[in-house]
Amino acid sequence: MEIRSNDYVIRVLDSPLHVDARDWNGLLAGQACPTPFMRHEYLAALHESGSATPDTGWTPCFVTLWRGGQLHAACALYLKDHSYGEYVFDWAWANAYEQHNLAYYPKAVAAVPFTPVPGTRLLARDTEARVALLNAMLAACDEQKLSSLHLLFASGDDIAASQQAGLMLRHTVQFHWTNPSPPYPGFEAFLASLSQDKRKKIRQERRKVADAGVRFRWARGRDITPADWDVFYRCYERTYLEHGNPPYLSRDFFRRMAQTMPQAWLLFVGERGGRPIATSLIALQDHPAGAAGQFDTENRPWVAYGRYWGALERVDCLHFEACYYQPLQWCMEHGVQRFEGGAQGEHKMARALMPVRATSAHWLAHPSFADAVRRFLEREGDGVDTYLEDLGGRTPFREPAPRPPRT
Repeated sequence: MEIRSNDYVIRVLDSPLHVDARDWNGLLAGQACPTPFMRHEYLAALHESGSATPDTGWTPCFVTLWRGGQLHAACALYLKDHSYGEYVFDWAWANAYEQHNLAYYPKAVAAVPFTPVPGTRLLARDTEARVALLNAMLAACDEQKLSSLHLLFASGDDIAASQQAGLMLRHTVQFHWTNPSPPYPGFEAFLASLSQDKRKKIRQERRKVADAGVRFRWARGRDITPADWDVFYRCYERTYLEHGNPPYLSRDFFRRMAQTMPQAWLLFVGERGGRPIATSLIALQDHPAGAAGQFDTENRPWVAYGRYWGALERVDCLHFEACYYQPLQWCMEHGVQRFEGGAQGEHKMARALMPVRATSAHWLAHPSFADAVRRFLEREGDGVDTYLEDLGGRTPFREPAPRPPRT
């Protein structure tokens, strides 16, 4: 579909494959909050592997703005007939609609499927293009009589445009680790920064894994072998199935990642007796010094994202070692600025992942429901503020040494 508005040509695409990868990635590289999950290769792999398609309830409806033959703005938009794989929970809203004999689905979601990682959703060359893109999305939702539009885990620029357009904001809490300045020279220096009880607990947990005979190795990019990827997927699939659900992502998706985005991935493999029993897959965002639209050839990761894990055997504290301690140690050794541990989980604070606010923006077409949700979000937001304040008083770090009295 193609329409014209304010000197822009607006094209709505039913597949990420209908926009050139170089155009998309070049636009992404200019954003304040890029992530590997918004790269064209990632979105294309979700589509081509069948992981995020109409068959799984994710119908691509990518909105792009063009001027003079150049891509000025773009958004990975999906039409949804359910709320799975989003991590910003609106089931109560859907139930309220149903109780009033109104249709909540389909709805429009601007997000990376199955990926609760904050980042830019409205890719744009400038503020004018970003506002025009959001207005085009709202107009499309209104024209198709969709119940709502949701920008999940949005960036600061996205939020500013959303507020200008009158969208409602919703806040959640995530837990991220930040390397201080100067950075930790190693894991022992990191432990020394923690309170005695947290330091003792981490050492005990790591010792349990080591005493069980588990040793870890890591591989990045092209050094992750096809056998490693196969072991990873066995672990990943097994863990999902043990919880009663099939995995969201297919083996073919990860095969495509190994082919098209190898340098974005870091794999930890836990082995016992020379046999792999657990894996943890971490995504990496390059340092901003990387060339526009390209991976940093000097392999200087900037941000690490804890994403997928799995185990074939049960070992006490294995999850903590694979998903927190091994990645954190790697981050310290490689000068990574931040490690994002994902959605939810107060237990991450004991590992020095501290609470941060993550924000989404929402538009509901029905005026009365929009008003009710707005009031709910105000109350919920107050609760999040209180929760963050409470968490802020539970630091895992050592108390700063008292200052000497003034003379």
